Amino acid sequence: MSERITFIHSGDIHLGAPFRGLRGLSSKWAERLVRAIPEAYDRVIDAAIERGVDFVLFAGDVFDTDKPSYAHHRHFLRGLERLREVGIPVYLIAGNHDPYATWAGLRDQLPENVHMFGSDAPSYAVYERDGAAAAIIAARGFSNQSSGDIAAGMTRAAAQAACATEAPFVIGMLHTGLWLDPYKAPTSEDALYASGMDYWALGHIHKNFRFPQSESAETKLAYCGCVQGRDIKETGERGCYAVTLEQGIPNQVEFIPCASVEWEKLRVDVSKCPGAEDVLGACVRAMFDANAQVPCEEMIARVTLVGATPLHGTLARPGYVEELRDELNERYPSFFCDALIDETTTPFDKDAMRASGLFEATLLRESEKLAANSDATIEYLQQEFAARGLTLPAGIERKLGDLIERAEDLSLELLEGREEL
Repeated sequence: MSERITFIHSGDIHLGAPFRGLRGLSSKWAERLVRAIPEAYDRVIDAAIERGVDFVLFAGDVFDTDKPSYAHHRHFLRGLERLREVGIPVYLIAGNHDPYATWAGLRDQLPENVHMFGSDAPSYAVYERDGAAAAIIAARGFSNQSSGDIAAGMTRAAAQAACATEAPFVIGMLHTGLWLDPYKAPTSEDALYASGMDYWALGHIHKNFRFPQSESAETKLAYCGCVQGRDIKETGERGCYAVTLEQGIPNQVEFIPCASVEWEKLRVDVSKCPGAEDVLGACVRAMFDANAQVPCEEMIARVTLVGATPLHGTLARPGYVEELRDELNERYPSFFCDALIDETTTPFDKDAMRASGLFEATLLRESEKLAANSDATIEYLQQEFAARGLTLPAGIERKLGDLIERAEDLSLELLEGREEL
């Protein structure tokens, strides 16, 4: 029979993380989110116990701060004690939010089923099953002091030599930005592949991400992502991975959702909505559609209204959209709209404008030239931003067409006297 192990790859729990900006909008939802992160951590523990995994890996940033509260200490320890009760070991490293030095008081309180690795150099632990080495875990916590490659020296051969044993599986664990955030404990994808490890459990990047990205390729490197989204930048499903390594079979990596509150950015086309009530209905439907794609029943959404609509002038009135948002938040208690943004436009007959020969026709022709020659447009924007000491936002190439069209519509509105300078 071939050798096989299963484990949970988690990290970036961020117990104690604040939810900035939301308390001013809704104290109810601010309090709800304070509970959401501990709940997500509990779901990681639940998944490990329900699946009867061999062990659990926490790849850094268990806490959001180097001074976590007593309550968050105790909550974390209770989860570890639940794993101890069922005989599941835990392997743990520090992250950039909870550096190794700040664990000094807590390390003595960790249950005996927990092994915490240091951050000054790679270290190793052997997971034994039935008295034999079943896996070696090679790990190093985040370190601001490291220069060069944080994974230097972390290879399969080095791990077996340090442990004076061979094992069917060798697993690496790091809290690193890799190339996604090269300023935080950097290493390279190539270096990790060349190490000979069966799997690299990575922490720090909050989005779950696998390498190679091809669905047909075997996952050798993975970021588990954070367990609970904390703001509008962390949309979609959040959770951990259940990993199965078996000799002769490609690695199996299954995503386990853990979040109880989902964050989403929604764009709602209201071009066919005759009135405000229809706009609200379209927003509610969009929120339900988005929420149906994930296991969470609760959702915070940032909704942007788009489309050419006769309602544009009404929506542009001071305070009108804010009042719509308040009414939207009364519709369904499990959803909350943190911002309702109006990006609608006035309907224009652009074909008629092009045929008119007036200034509007000239404006539309110039707009089309900008869109057709995107490279020159990007270069011009880079020069203008640089002249003002600014950096051109990332992803501008992908959004250029939409931005040109938006600028075109705003210019036409100004020409038509529908907007005040």
